[in-house]
Amino acid sequence: MAHAHDHNHHHHSNNQKVLLWSFIIISAYMFIEAFGGWITNSLALLSDAGHMLSDALSLGIALLAFRYGVKAASRDKSFGYRRFEILAAAFNGLTLMLVAAWIVFEAVARFVTPLPIQSTGMLVIAVIGLIVNIVVAVMMFKGGDTHDNLNMRGAFLHVISDLLGSVAAILAALAVKWYGWTWVDPLISVLVALLVLRSGYFVLRDALHILMEGTPRQIDTAHIRALLLEQPEVADIHDLHVWSITSGEHALACHVVLTQDQRLSEVQQLLHRLEALLHEQGISHVTLQVESQDHGHDAQAVCSSTSLQAASHAHDEHDHDEHEHAHHTSTPPHAH
Repeated sequence: MAHAHDHNHHHHSNNQKVLLWSFIIISAYMFIEAFGGWITNSLALLSDAGHMLSDALSLGIALLAFRYGVKAASRDKSFGYRRFEILAAAFNGLTLMLVAAWIVFEAVARFVTPLPIQSTGMLVIAVIGLIVNIVVAVMMFKGGDTHDNLNMRGAFLHVISDLLGSVAAILAALAVKWYGWTWVDPLISVLVALLVLRSGYFVLRDALHILMEGTPRQIDTAHIRALLLEQPEVADIHDLHVWSITSGEHALACHVVLTQDQRLSEVQQLLHRLEALLHEQGISHVTLQVESQDHGHDAQAVCSSTSLQAASHAHDEHDHDEHEHAHHTSTPPHAH
């Protein structure tokens, strides 16, 4: 388990470094592009600068999220602060959608009242913006965990959609420069807004799914249930819950009904096997309550004095107080 912890720590360290450099680069060029959009009257550049502002904010918040996320667990926050990453991701998704709405609003105004555009300056600034976004995107993709970490993925999608915005701004600048089509500038802005809106929607959707403790999309609860029922000692599984504590860190809790009464040592061996199976499925925090078949399950009572409970957590930052109780039997903690 120490290896898994070191691996996660390595990912967090890399993510923080990548986010810091991305934040510095994006923030610096944001002011340049905003000024360029203002002097050239280009909505495409202004919208891209607005997008860069949301990028800078989201990267800054993501950076804070990683720093808070590694804070040790406390008595009132037993899982620590890792959910802060998900809150930051939700904010990122929401800001993306708000930026998209602002771009559309401005584009409609430009369609109604077109403004003269300095296409050459617009083109130069858009090309530099594209280069900046490519550098940041490659840096995040190669150095950060943009696949499993929702917060990092949200920040990465910010940069990718901004990269597409720079491409759109270049096309708009060429259309204005070569053909005098000033209407292309707001049109391109609307297309960029739709891409931004899509990215924001998916990030916000995934973040809310975790905050609502929904089942991780990559985990099939039916398969998990079947896997547990394959064990000859297991008669039934009920109250099966799987959720995510944060990105890539999943938890499970369920009641395991035994086929027959067993000695404590046999139950502990079974629990070890079940935990190993669940760890292979990517579930790091496991809580299993073991019951006999004659144990009456009350929907309002999670456990009673006739049940045996064992808790196991693979994350080695936690000290686990695991207890088991059976018919008039006091049992030692479940070992890891």
